[in-house]
Amino acid sequence: MVTEDTTAVRAVNAMTANWAREAVGERGTVLTAAGVWPALALLADAADGTVRRELERALGIGADSALAQGRHLLTALGELPGVDSALGLWTRQELPLRPEWLNRLPLDTHGALTGDVDADLARMNAWAARHTDGMIEKMPPVVDPDTLLVLATALVVRTTWRRPFDPSLTAPRHGPWAGRTLAGLSRTGPLSEDISVAHTPDGPLTTLRVAGDNGLDVHLLLGAEGAPGGQVLHTGVAALAGTYPATAVEALPPGTPAPGLTVETVQSWDQTPVLRVTAVPFTVNGEHNLLDHAPLFGLGSACNASHGHFPGISGAPLAISAARQSATATFGALGFRAAAVTALAAAPGGVPMAPPHRAKLVHARFDRPFGFLAVHRASGLVLMSGWVGEPEEYGAPPRPGMHISR
Repeated sequence: MVTEDTTAVRAVNAMTANWAREAVGERGTVLTAAGVWPALALLADAADGTVRRELERALGIGADSALAQGRHLLTALGELPGVDSALGLWTRQELPLRPEWLNRLPLDTHGALTGDVDADLARMNAWAARHTDGMIEKMPPVVDPDTLLVLATALVVRTTWRRPFDPSLTAPRHGPWAGRTLAGLSRTGPLSEDISVAHTPDGPLTTLRVAGDNGLDVHLLLGAEGAPGGQVLHTGVAALAGTYPATAVEALPPGTPAPGLTVETVQSWDQTPVLRVTAVPFTVNGEHNLLDHAPLFGLGSACNASHGHFPGISGAPLAISAARQSATATFGALGFRAAAVTALAAAPGGVPMAPPHRAKLVHARFDRPFGFLAVHRASGLVLMSGWVGEPEEYGAPPRPGMHISR
């Protein structure tokens, strides 16, 4: 299980935070280092020289144990409720593979590359769709006539909220979405520890945990207005790990003490503090070229095609020619679902009487650009990370992927 090995969890989360800081800007997107890290670990075991050392630095572990840890993580992911994972390998017939490497891979499939790009892609597209519940219909574009090997991972994450939201509309009064009528989600309930304010070097960060019913949660992150998405996500991963001190919202003073929060005292029937959440549903998609951030993934030298770098895979020289990820995530009234494929080549009616008491009301509004982390609750492993840059207009047709299923 993932909970048994904190080394991989810390390493994956570090890669998530660093990748988000480099790659996420103002536009909405989603990415998963949990889909990249195992593939890189399998490569590290087979690499030599500079590439082996660069992959070790990127992975945060030694190459000698990398294949075992990559295999363990893939297996553990597949055992988590609400999570499915798969590993696929496609190779050309003329590429002799070392059986000692191949036999240790937790493969879902080992298929053939024929050199007919359209036919090869058709088979890999079918694999991607099958292993992502159809959320990812196409393999990332990594294949060309010269491709000898493709190593790919698929990851699906699904959960249903313990307490669903009510569909609504929202009209932000401040921020970049002000003046628009947007599709909204609302929920009111007892104030709990699920919302807090982390005190980070970049300023206060409001974090809300939306609990799923299967051990998976989605954390919504709201930083200072105008804060870059990558910065918010990078800081959010650290906040999730307890790196920064945090204040429970129940201890906050009246007023506007943190991003997206207002705290006031209102009439109440029983003096119980109340949390009201206003958010927006979203579907975000991400297409990422890992080689745009090659050093982060330990692939800087691996792209040098003047010689081979992976003698543990084959006696034939191999270099990385492409590395991409396609991902999607949907957050709705009932739950959350997301998928990614990573490929490396190489309110009541009437007039009520006034309540007799006063109670604290905290209103959390996620009605301007914000981040999210989908997390395995027990281990803290970040499965998906993303940024919501553009909201859905109220009354607009649902975007692809908006249906939530378990």
